[in-house]
Formats: sequence, structure tokens, C-alpha cells
Amino acid sequence: MSEQTLLPDDWDVPASFRQRLGTEIGRQRLMVADQQLLLVLHAPPAANDNTRKGRLFWRDVLGEWSSSEPSEGIQTIQSHLENYEAVIDELDRLEDAATTADRYFQILERLMPLERSSIHLYEVLQEARKECPECREIIDFRDRAYVIKRTAELLLAATRNSMKLIVVRRSEEHAKASHKMAVAAHRLNILAAFFFPIITVTAILGLDMPRVLQIVGIQLTPDTAAKVVPLMFIVLVLCCMGIGWQLMRIINRPSRKR
Repeated sequence: MSEQTLLPDDWDVPASFRQRLGTEIGRQRLMVADQQLLLVLHAPPAANDNTRKGRLFWRDVLGEWSSSEPSEGIQTIQSHLENYEAVIDELDRLEDAATTADRYFQILERLMPLERSSIHLYEVLQEARKECPECREIIDFRDRAYVIKRTAELLLAATRNSMKLIVVRRSEEHAKASHKMAVAAHRLNILAAFFFPIITVTAILGLDMPRVLQIVGIQLTPDTAAKVVPLMFIVLVLCCMGIGWQLMRIINRPSRKR
């Protein structure tokens, strides 16, 4: 490889190719000079890959193809397209098997840069088709790249929709669970409101009614206490239940609209 460019030293390419191509691959693009084509393409990108691996494909005056990859001839670009197709097929299988939002997110991390790269791949080959209309293999490459681009776009849309559906379902499940918890808490509040008065009175005065009467200064004979105390207990319980009932109504009362 030359120290100035990414082009192999043994390529007899026009000087403008070496002048326009630096030490980094840059964006995917087409170079044309002296009836020769140079395709600057990217390998299928991986997830969270900030750098792109470049692949160079040169078509000389005689129509022979050379590549910076190990393969030679027309098989070079075919192998390049097959790499894209293989990655898309793998992601398609993963999308079919995905059942959680995390899985879909992992697929999207790989699919989004792949979709952008496939679009640029198609644009470069479409431009090459215009520059070299008599080259039949470029037509085939362009059509194949369009299928790759369209498949990636559809798969990306399907993955996004599936992930949104999963998120909506999870949100609905959380909303139902929260509603059940709110209903249960409301019922507990009602029960607490109903029994709050009697619990409070019992905690303060206790259930020993004769002793309560003694505390407040009322002295009763044993015979009178045997008749009065049960009645007072029933009255106290009924009063507490009435107060509890009013508290329940207050809790259940709908809020006023402002």
C-alpha cells in the first residue's frame, strides 16, 4: 500500500485517483477518469462502529475489475454485496426471534448504520451506471444493491414497529398493575377510615366501661352497672361506626371540578 493513499501500489490508476484519495476512506463515492472507474465503498458496519472499513474496486480501461480485498475479477463486488445480504439475513432472523425491547434495541444498533451504508452503496452504483451505461455487470450490481437497500429499509421499519409495540404493551401492563395497586390502596384507606374512630376510642378509653365511668366521676351500683354498661358499649360502638361511615363518605366523595 502507498503511504500517501489507500490504493495498492501495483494499480496503474489515473493520477487523479491517488490525488483525490487520502489516507482515510471517507464517504462512499465514485471516481471517474480516463474511462476508468474507482468505487470507494464501505464494508458492512458493525454496531457502535465509529470508523468504516473501506473497500476499493477499480475497473480499468479493458473492463477488468480489481479490488483491495483478496478476491479479484467481477467476483470482488459480488462478494461485497453478499456480505451485506448475509448481515441483513442474520438480522432478519434475529428480528423474528426477538421478544423483548432490549433485543430489538440491539438489532437496531446494528441495523441503522447498515441501512445508511446500503443507501449510499446503491447511490454510488447508480452513479456508476450513469457513467458507464454499456457495462452490464454494473446494472446487475445496481439492481442488487437496490434490493439490499430496500430490504434494509423494510427490516428497519419492521424492527422499530415491533419495538414500539413491545413498549406499548409493557406500558399497558404497568398501567394495569398501577391501577390495581391504586384500587387496593383505596380499599385499605376506606377500611382504615371506617375503623379509625373505634380504634382511637378503644386506645384512649379501653373496653373496661365501669372503669371509664369511674374516671369521669360516675359511680354506679353493681346492679345498675350490669344494666347500663352493655347499653353504653353498644351506643359507643354505634357512634364510632357512624363517624367511620362519615369518614368513608368523605374519602369516596368525588373531587369538585374547578
